[in-house]
Amino acid sequence: LQLVESGGGLVQSGGSLRLSCNASGFTLDWYNIGWFRQVPGKEREGVSCISKTGGDIDYADSVKDRFIISRDNAANTVDLQINNLKDEDTGVYYCAADFAPDHGVCLLTSWRYDYWGQGTQVTVSS
Repeated sequence: LQLVESGGGLVQSGGSLRLSCNASGFTLDWYNIGWFRQVPGKEREGVSCISKTGGDIDYADSVKDRFIISRDNAANTVDLQINNLKDEDTGVYYCAADFAPDHGVCLLTSWRYDYWGQGTQVTVSS
């Protein structure tokens, strides 16, 4: 079971990026997916999540109106569109999967998630 993030990079403040989370070895149909980010010296922060059907979506207050999460279960991917990037968005972004056959609410708390990707670096320059 593997999650692989892609799409990170160096971008100027105000720019945009689209991160992708691709699953291999399992189908995402039964998984809520979360995106987290981490900066050295700080705790991992949940920024967005989407339930297995896409019916429940949540964002951290710091990214609302700038981040858009979406999923394509047929393609086994979950994307995170990041707009109007700010310096504080710099960090390593991870996607994570929560096996959720019996609940349709996603959470921004890391302990809930069973599988994690290796992360993709996002660096915002001002």
